[in-house]
Amino acid sequence: MRAAIFLDRDGTLIEEVHYLSRVEDLRILPGVPEALQALQDAGFALVLLTNQAGIARGFLSEETLHELHAILIERLAARGVRLDALHYCPHHPDHGPPRYRMVCRCRKPATGMLEAATARLGLDLPASWAVGDKLSDLEGPLKMGCRAILVRTGHGRQQEGLLTTPRARLEVAEDFVAATKKILEAGAP
Repeated sequence: MRAAIFLDRDGTLIEEVHYLSRVEDLRILPGVPEALQALQDAGFALVLLTNQAGIARGFLSEETLHELHAILIERLAARGVRLDALHYCPHHPDHGPPRYRMVCRCRKPATGMLEAATARLGLDLPASWAVGDKLSDLEGPLKMGCRAILVRTGHGRQQEGLLTTPRARLEVAEDFVAATKKILEAGAP
C-alpha cells in the first residue's frame, strides 16, 4: 500500500480566488510545483480533493471546472508533476438546483472523496498526510487516521485562530513548501 498526500486546491496549491471560474485567475502558488515534485519523488501519491460549491451556486459549470483542472494538470505536468487522482464535490447543502443541493458524502469535511481515492489507489492512510488551508480540509483525513498540516496561505491564518488547543496529528506550516519540508523530515513512506 502506498502513502498519499491529500491536497486541497484553493489557498493551498493555487491562489485563493472567490469561486475561481476563469483560467486567467488560476495561479499556482510559489514553490508548489517543486514541493509536489519532491513529494512525488519520495514515493507519495498526490491526490487532489476539492470542494467546488461554486457549481451548485451557479458561479461556474462542471465543464468550466474540468477546463480549469485540465489547465492546472497541464501546468503541473510541465514541471514534472503528475496527480494520481483528482476528486471534486460540486454540492452545497443549501444552494443550487436539486441535483447539486444536498447533504452528500463527498463535501469536505465528509470523507467520501478520500474514501473513493483510497479504494481506487489502495492507499495507506496512517502513513498519509492531508494539507489544506481550512480545518474542514483536514477533519476527514484526521478522522481516517492521516496526519495533517494546516497552511497559513488562503484562509489558513484565520483558521489557525480557531485552534484553541493542540490537536493530535495536526501541525501548522507557513505555506505548502514549509508543509512539504515537515512531511519529508518525518520520513518518506
